[in-house]
Amino acid sequence: MNRQLAIATLIAFECVLGVQTTSAQSALLKLPDASPAARLTQRIGITDVTISYHRPLGRGRKIFGGLITYGQVWRAGANLNTTIEFGDAVTIEGQPLAKGVYGLHFIPGEDSRVVIFSRNSTSWGSFTYDKTEDALRVTVNPISSIENQEALGFDFDNLRPDSAVVAMRWEKVVVPFKVQVNTPEIVEQSLRNQLRGRIQFEWQAWMEAANYLLNNKLSADEALKYADQSISIEDRFENEITKSRVLTALGDKEQAGTAYDKAIRLGNQSQLHDFARGLQAQGNQAEAIELFRANIQKDPNSWVGHNEAARVAVSKGDFATAIKEMKLAESESPESLKSQHADLVRRLENKEDIN
Repeated sequence: MNRQLAIATLIAFECVLGVQTTSAQSALLKLPDASPAARLTQRIGITDVTISYHRPLGRGRKIFGGLITYGQVWRAGANLNTTIEFGDAVTIEGQPLAKGVYGLHFIPGEDSRVVIFSRNSTSWGSFTYDKTEDALRVTVNPISSIENQEALGFDFDNLRPDSAVVAMRWEKVVVPFKVQVNTPEIVEQSLRNQLRGRIQFEWQAWMEAANYLLNNKLSADEALKYADQSISIEDRFENEITKSRVLTALGDKEQAGTAYDKAIRLGNQSQLHDFARGLQAQGNQAEAIELFRANIQKDPNSWVGHNEAARVAVSKGDFATAIKEMKLAESESPESLKSQHADLVRRLENKEDIN
């Protein structure tokens, strides 16, 4: 067989078997895909959203209205189903969708896009797509992009604590759809499960759970149970303060005051100082000054005690006493804090209210 005949025979053999030596794809071997696989995960609150897809390239072709026909179901990628997995129940453009894995398909139109979430997530492309398997359909408006995107891609835009916008980009078209999660409700349920594990023996876990419920205006009754459990493990300044806050939210001012007073007794000077400074940041100056006074009583000769005395003096406009006390705080403070106190002295000498 001459060389030309051998080459012709090989080409014919490749055509019969479907072998494509240039694109190097195989149903049997692990070889590079013409449309590479990709996987993208974004956490929204504590909910993971994962998109798995293959990324076809434009290669100079007209994509929408050309390669991708308007009005026909399209797999939103290449090869296998593009899939999207939600770790918890979500809403898509305001429509509810259960936790799970879905085949993601689009129906492109010139002015709008239908986004389809199919219960079938294991097929090849959209060739066997069945409308009866739809879990949800939403219609969104595409956005024209300035820059051309050669490879199809997905991104998570406009990330918020409870939402993100999934954006499919290809050619000069962006197709967005909004995913929302009920983060507080999901976390509230998750906390119940987490607190059944090893961390149930740690005071911090119960206190942090109570603070989360309180800060997000969830169940104050449950927050109180968490605070009490934290205290039962180890009674501390931090969890007594949390209990005081919870009781205040429940309208029990007397018991809230009792927990607050106990917290002050349990707290060391550094804890009370940091807490008082936090109150100042929130605008609660009067309460912070009272805490500074209580902190001085714990040890008036420590650097914290002198710092608090300076702040109390400033609140009365007595800068001379404030400067004296802050210089004592500087001399008694750890080396790492001396420059900070020196700066406070300078500010006081300029008659600046450091509170």
